[in-house]
Amino acid sequence: MSIKKLDDDLYEVDIRLGGRDGKRIRRRFEKKGEAVAFERYTLANVSKKEWQSGAGIERRKLSEILELWWLYHGQNLKNGIIERRQLNKTVIQFGDPEINRLNKRVILEHRTQRLIGGISAATINRDIYRISGLFSALIKVEVLDCPNPFKGLPPLAEKQPAMTFLSKPEIKKLLEVLSGDALRLALLCLSTGARWGEASSLRAEQVANGRVTFLDTKNGKNRMIPISVELEQEIRKQDFGGLFKVDYEAFCNTLRLVKPALPKGQASHVLRHTFASHFMMNGGNIVALQQILGHASIQQTMAYAHLAPDYLKNAVNLNPLHGKLSI
Repeated sequence: MSIKKLDDDLYEVDIRLGGRDGKRIRRRFEKKGEAVAFERYTLANVSKKEWQSGAGIERRKLSEILELWWLYHGQNLKNGIIERRQLNKTVIQFGDPEINRLNKRVILEHRTQRLIGGISAATINRDIYRISGLFSALIKVEVLDCPNPFKGLPPLAEKQPAMTFLSKPEIKKLLEVLSGDALRLALLCLSTGARWGEASSLRAEQVANGRVTFLDTKNGKNRMIPISVELEQEIRKQDFGGLFKVDYEAFCNTLRLVKPALPKGQASHVLRHTFASHFMMNGGNIVALQQILGHASIQQTMAYAHLAPDYLKNAVNLNPLHGKLSI
């Protein structure tokens, strides 16, 4: 397919659907923008018989569907570029098949091969969820007219990752060996439960009046957390601009020196776990913790509930016998 400018200053769209032997569509426009819009519209909305060599069979490749997703949906997402990069990896892993060749058996075999190759169930589930979302988005806006081959596929059972946190002596040791921006960043994470990305990208404008506002959050929603006057004075060393310049690898290496048994992939995240764990051990409310951490579901936060000193204590106090053997 192509758009070319003619001698009379018109723009001609020349599209061949379904390869060399497919239907040919030509249109001329006065403006290039109109030609581009028509080309995109035709690509997305042409009927099945024009696109396919067999009725009801979608023969476009997965990579072509990815380009449609980017054009009509992906580029409008906050993390669209990252999502596109991850989706492209998944397309390559599947071997870029035609859509009509994707079915439950093919997907199950793909998952099995990745498991055999040492890829975790959690990673595979994320990849499948992401590409299923690609189909759902295009089907919703009627750019794609075929069933979602990933819909209804049960996820792989995931092992719950090991979760650890720093004890008070370990916190003390960490704060003693850190300095400068690395120390201030650690203080912020330990005081707010912020993720590394949220904290490391913090700007001075986001810290004011005893509160810090995290903007670059995982769920896309702003989150405001109270902080002490002392911490505000310690981290807000300027009136505008980024507050921290910290080498991530060096920071993680320091964490591992303080706590060598850190679970894989949880180096900087241990500070978030440390905040949440001590929050509950000190009598914090689980619902309040959910709001502070920015969890979309209370189920995520419940991982810390057992650390509360009065966890499930009400099972004794509030049952109809009130802990006694008779009424």
